[in-house]
Amino acid sequence: QVQLVESGGGLVQAGGSLRLSCAASGSIFSINVMAWYRQAPGKQRELVASITSRHNTNYANAVKGRFTISRDNARNTVYLQMNSLKPEDTAVYYCNLNNVGMDYWGKGTLVTVSS
Repeated sequence: QVQLVESGGGLVQAGGSLRLSCAASGSIFSINVMAWYRQAPGKQRELVASITSRHNTNYANAVKGRFTISRDNARNTVYLQMNSLKPEDTAVYYCNLNNVGMDYWGKGTLVTVSS
């Protein structure tokens, strides 16, 4: 059984920063992809950023240059550093792990950016 636990969400003013963390536990293969998705009210869930176990990264155009994804393989933890936050970044952020072809999700953490 794989579990993902996110932390670090909250309320921040526009232009501010937040750092999200997601710790994975259970039977995790060493080669995997971890990612952050987000879902704003009334919108579909979208990919924010992903990172492979070899630290190759991919970002959505909307967050390039502002967000940085990183991971600690020894701790099975992925991070999302979010800088220069905008009100349109307001959403529930979900951690995702693709492990041996199966997708696992965290429960989500709310990020609210006030203008």
